Amino acid sequence: MNMLQESSTQISFNKNSKGYNATVIALLIVLLLIGVFLSISIGSTRISLSEIISAMQQGDITSKTYRIISYVRIPRTLAALLAGCALSVSGAILQSVLNNSLASPGIIGVNAGAGLLAVLIAAFFPAFLNYTTIAAFTGALMAVLLVYFIARRTGASRMAIVLSGVAVSSFIGAMTDTVLTLKPDAAIERTAFLIGGFSGITMGRLSFAGCLIVLAFFIALILGYDMNILTLGDQSAKSLGLNVARVRFVFLILAAMLAGSAISIAGLLGFVGLIVPHVSRIVVGYDNRILIPVSGLLGSIFTLLCDLLARVLFAPFEIPVGIIMSFLGGPFFIYLLIKGRRGLLYD
Repeated sequence: MNMLQESSTQISFNKNSKGYNATVIALLIVLLLIGVFLSISIGSTRISLSEIISAMQQGDITSKTYRIISYVRIPRTLAALLAGCALSVSGAILQSVLNNSLASPGIIGVNAGAGLLAVLIAAFFPAFLNYTTIAAFTGALMAVLLVYFIARRTGASRMAIVLSGVAVSSFIGAMTDTVLTLKPDAAIERTAFLIGGFSGITMGRLSFAGCLIVLAFFIALILGYDMNILTLGDQSAKSLGLNVARVRFVFLILAAMLAGSAISIAGLLGFVGLIVPHVSRIVVGYDNRILIPVSGLLGSIFTLLCDLLARVLFAPFEIPVGIIMSFLGGPFFIYLLIKGRRGLLYD
C-alpha cells in the first residue's frame, strides 16, 4: 500500500510542467487583480476605475469617494484577500500533513479555541473588545498546542492528532456553551463571530493578523519540499532522514497561525480551507511547492467573489459572507462524501 501511495504521489508531482504552472499562477494573479478592483468598485456606492485613480491620486480626505475607498473598501478587500489565502493554505497544509482529504482548520481545534477566547472577551471583558483579534489568535494557538501535547503522548501520529483535535474541540465547545449560558448577552457577539464576515474591518484590526499571515505563508512556501516528503508516509519520510514529529509540529503551528489569524479578523468562515485545496490539486497536482501559492491565490479569489455576492445579491441589504460560503461549500462537501473520499488523501 505504501509503495502504491509513494508511486502515485511521485507521478502527481511530475504531472505538470513548469511552463504550465507558471501560466496557471499568472492567470490567477490576473483574476485576483480583477477581483480586487471589483471589490473596491462595487458596493452601496459604485465607483468607476477613473474615479478610484483620481481619488487616490488627489488624496483629499474631505472627499466622500476617497473616504469610502480608504476607510471601507480597501480594508475590506485586504481582509478578504488575506483571510481567503490564509484559510486555504492552512487547509492545504493540514490535508497534506494529516493525509486526510476532509481535514480543515476546525479539525485541530483552531475554530473552537478562537471562538472560546472571543466569547470570553465579550462576556467578561467588554471594555477590551478591541483586543478580540489578538484573543482569537491566542485561543487558536493554545488549542493546537493542547491537541499536539495530547497526541504526542501516543506518538503524534496523524490519527492521534485528528482524534485529539475532535476531543479538544468538543471540550472547548462545551466551555463556550457554558459561558454563553451564564452570560447570554455575549451570544450576539458569538453569533456574528460564528457566521463570519468583513463588515466594519479597519486597517488597525488587519495589521497584526496580516503580518502573521504573510510570515506563515512564506515559511510554508519555503518548507514545501519537506511537506512533500511528509506526505509519502511516516516510515518513508523517516527513511529519508526527516524528523517526522518535529516537522509535523512545525506545520501544525503554521496552519494554526494562518487559520487563527484569519479567524481573528473575519470570524469562522466555513469551507474555504476544505474546498480550495481540492480545487488546487485538480489544477496543479500534489506538489506542495506549487500547491501552496496556487491555494493562496485561489482562496483569495474565492473569498473576494463570495464577498461581492454578499454585497450585490440582496442589495441594498448585505448578508454575511459566511452564509454565501456555506451555500457554495455544503454541496461540495456532500460531493466529497458521495465520491467516498473519507480517508487517505492519496487514495
